[in-house]
Amino acid sequence: MNRRAFVRALGAAGTAVALNPRPAVAAAPAVSLGFSLYGMKSMPLAEALKTCAGIGYRNVELALMPGFPAEPKALSAGDRKALRASLAENRLAVSALMDNLSLAADDAAHTANLDRIRAAAGLARDLAPESPPVLETVLGGKPAEWDALRDRMAARVRDWAKAAADSAITVCLKPHVGSAVNSPERLLWLHRQAASPAVKLCYDFSHFAVQGMDLAATLEALLPETRFIHVKDVEGTPEKVKFLLPGEGRIDYAQYAALLRKHAWSGPVVVEVSAMISKQLGYDPVDAARKCFAALAATFAAG
Repeated sequence: MNRRAFVRALGAAGTAVALNPRPAVAAAPAVSLGFSLYGMKSMPLAEALKTCAGIGYRNVELALMPGFPAEPKALSAGDRKALRASLAENRLAVSALMDNLSLAADDAAHTANLDRIRAAAGLARDLAPESPPVLETVLGGKPAEWDALRDRMAARVRDWAKAAADSAITVCLKPHVGSAVNSPERLLWLHRQAASPAVKLCYDFSHFAVQGMDLAATLEALLPETRFIHVKDVEGTPEKVKFLLPGEGRIDYAQYAALLRKHAWSGPVVVEVSAMISKQLGYDPVDAARKCFAALAATFAAG
């Protein structure tokens, strides 16, 4: 083959490659493994952030309840600036803000809860104005009270939706085995009543697992409207629940991770240490955070 023929052949080969490129291999969705500072109440925020980053977590959830270091009214403008700098220094995102509100509260408490949603939104904007974290909360009441409370809860979740939309924050509703909203069916019904893009869901399988519900079925039902995932383990019964650190109970995290990959979940998966554990004598938040990361990081391909 002479030089001119060789060049023509090479050009034809290049055209064939361009017209028939090698199929791209789809990348697995990235899970951002995080730790909720609900489990680090005793630690100053800067220390907690440094600890979580050093362990390998990629994000944190801030607890806003009274008495916690991130309670909005306890954070001055200077504190918020320092917190934002500490997050950047440790390369951590804020995946969510946690509060403990209730749709079953009386009128005065409901008004106060709307103010707390607005206060959370202010903190969210101060810390991450380009992508404010969601606010997640349990919903109050007891399972047996659902029929009596559902209409009141529906009316109040619409108030939450308006406050959230006006404040440019997303509120994620979290079911709980011990609350009036304890099942996917009740949660989805309540979510429909909100009828607002400012209201989404928080998924925590531990509350379903202890009731004997199926991981795949509950995840498939709720994931389309879910924006935040909590993980912890569990054993016992609905009447006598025992929350545990991930890997210490009945939840199959290999199956969990596989299902999240199947559904292309790319959001945060955040460890929540239950107060059942953190209030025990001798509880060590750093040791707990390390144990949880060791139990989950390889399975969720994090870190």
